[in-house]
Amino acid sequence: MSERLTLMAVHAHPDDEASGGGILAAYADQGIKTIVVTCTNGEFGDAPGGVKPGQDGHDSDAVARQRLAELRQSAKILKIRDLETLGYHDSGMQEWEYKDRPDVFANIPLDEVAGRIGDLLAKYRPQVLVTYDDQGAYQHPDHVHASRAAQLAAEKTGIPAKVYLSTIRGSSWRKIREALRAAGEQVPDFAEDPEVARRAAESEERITTAVDIRQVLDRKYEALLAHGSQIDQSWLGKIPADAVREAFGYEYFIRTADSTGTPVPEHELFAGLRDGA
Repeated sequence: MSERLTLMAVHAHPDDEASGGGILAAYADQGIKTIVVTCTNGEFGDAPGGVKPGQDGHDSDAVARQRLAELRQSAKILKIRDLETLGYHDSGMQEWEYKDRPDVFANIPLDEVAGRIGDLLAKYRPQVLVTYDDQGAYQHPDHVHASRAAQLAAEKTGIPAKVYLSTIRGSSWRKIREALRAAGEQVPDFAEDPEVARRAAESEERITTAVDIRQVLDRKYEALLAHGSQIDQSWLGKIPADAVREAFGYEYFIRTADSTGTPVPEHELFAGLRDGA
C-alpha cells in the first residue's frame, strides 16, 4: 500500500486515549500516522483534590480546561500526530442525573455525531478505526455513544478497511483486583458487579486481535499519569508496577469490519495493509 498508514481512535473523554495508549505509542514509533478524536471535554470529571460534580468547589468549566490541557500533554507523550476535539459536554456516569440533560453528549442525536466523525474520516482517511466495545463491561453512556457513532460513521463512509472495538480480558481485571487488595487499596465497585463480569466474559470470547505493547507500556502509563486531575485520587494510580506490566502488556480488540481478508486471530491491527503483506 503506497499511501501512508493511518490509525484513528475515537474516544469519549480526555484520559481515555491514555487507557488505550499502547497501540497509539507503538504505531507512532513505527511511523504510522495516529489520530485521536475526543468527543467530550470531560466537564464532569474530578476537580482538584478529587472534588466530584455537585460538591462545593467543582467548577465544570475549569475542570474541562484542565482535562483538555492534560489531553494535549498525553498526546505529546504518545506521539499522537493529530488531535481532534468535538467539544460535546460530558454526560456523567450512568447512574447520575446529569446524563438526562439534553445538551450532554449521550443525548446528542447519533446521526449528528456520526456525521462529524465521518467528516474526520474523509479528512484523514485512516485504514484502521478503533473505538470501544459498546456491548462490553464498561457501559458509561458516553463510551457507548462514541462507539456507536464511530461504527455508524465507518459504515456510512466505507473508508476504514478495518474497524476494531477495544476490550479487556476478565483475567486482566482479576489480576488488578488481586493486586489492589494485596496492596491494601480499595477495589472499584464496578469490578465486583455480576453484570459487569458477565459482559466482560462475553466480550473476551469475541476477541480477535491481541497487540503486544510491552515495549511502550512505560509510555502508556506516563500518559495516563499526565491526567493527574483524574488519576491522583484514583485507584488507577495505585496499581503496583508489576501488576501493570502483567495485566496491561497487551491490548485486546474485537474486529468487526475487514476488507483485507486477513484471518483471525491477529497480532496487529494493520495485518493485510502493509506493503508486501
